[in-house]
Amino acid sequence: MSAVSQTRLLGGLSLLVILLCSISLLIGPAGFSIADSLTALFSGTGDAISLVMQEIRLPRALLAIMVGISLGLSGAALQGYLRNPLAEPGLIGVSSSAALGAVITLQTGIAAQMMIILPFFGLLGAAIAVVLLLLLAGPRGGSLTLILAGIAISALAGALTSLVLNLSPNPFATSEIVFWMLGSLADRSFAHIWIALPFMALGWVLILSTARGLDALILGEDAAASLGINLGVLRWVLVAGVAACTGAATSVVGAIGFVGLVVPHILRPFVGARPSRLLPASALGGAALVLAADIAARLILPDRDLKLGVVMAIIGAPIFLHLIYRTRRAEL
Repeated sequence: MSAVSQTRLLGGLSLLVILLCSISLLIGPAGFSIADSLTALFSGTGDAISLVMQEIRLPRALLAIMVGISLGLSGAALQGYLRNPLAEPGLIGVSSSAALGAVITLQTGIAAQMMIILPFFGLLGAAIAVVLLLLLAGPRGGSLTLILAGIAISALAGALTSLVLNLSPNPFATSEIVFWMLGSLADRSFAHIWIALPFMALGWVLILSTARGLDALILGEDAAASLGINLGVLRWVLVAGVAACTGAATSVVGAIGFVGLVVPHILRPFVGARPSRLLPASALGGAALVLAADIAARLILPDRDLKLGVVMAIIGAPIFLHLIYRTRRAEL
């Protein structure tokens, strides 16, 4: 793929994100006109419409972009590193551990004392998962060891989450936990953005810094090492970046699946085999997909709280099945 084609693709995806972000800002049950909405967004003075635009719709749209970038980028990076198109951000167990940390705060009632506690505990769960991953896989563990360690951590976190639900004496807490785990951008504020953004930004920088190493890995680990790539450093920089991105995303919006799995598959035919070109495209593609899914969640059942994670699964599963069918036909 030429540099011009790459630029056009990234430009097209950027315009798509801007368009979907604009739609996200302008739709809602309040029924404001476009002119009034834009005026309130950019020069609001504290009235009701200004509060809706600046404190409800704007944080929701920005958080959708941040989550989409994080999950799309993480999925493309893991698929490039493991050279496995089925790899996705939840593979290393960080998202499950972040969800466990958040679930514990909901079950114990700590989250009710202060809204910000829940994402902080989610990030703590993600950090513990990284430490466990380092202990299990070791600083020099190979790709297979990393996958097995991630699966073990994910299974343990899932089992502990189920245990919390099973032992919950409060049906209201159980209901709150279940609905939170479905994933949603509703009722999020700029406080959630300021908590998640530093971790996500760190993750973006770390993942993008591995682009050269991921390109070299196309030739195999031995060839990459002969080109001067330190595979141990590459592995843990990438794991830290993915953990920061997915841990922060799960902590503030719950579990959102399929983004990191489907988006790289959709965009790979347009960018070729080089991961360095797929990373920025997947970041923008992930942002567009999460924005589109959130818009769909608000339009399909406007008087019901349809969860983003449910809509994402409904959108993502058929797309992934189609990609599998197309791949199978190409192999025949």
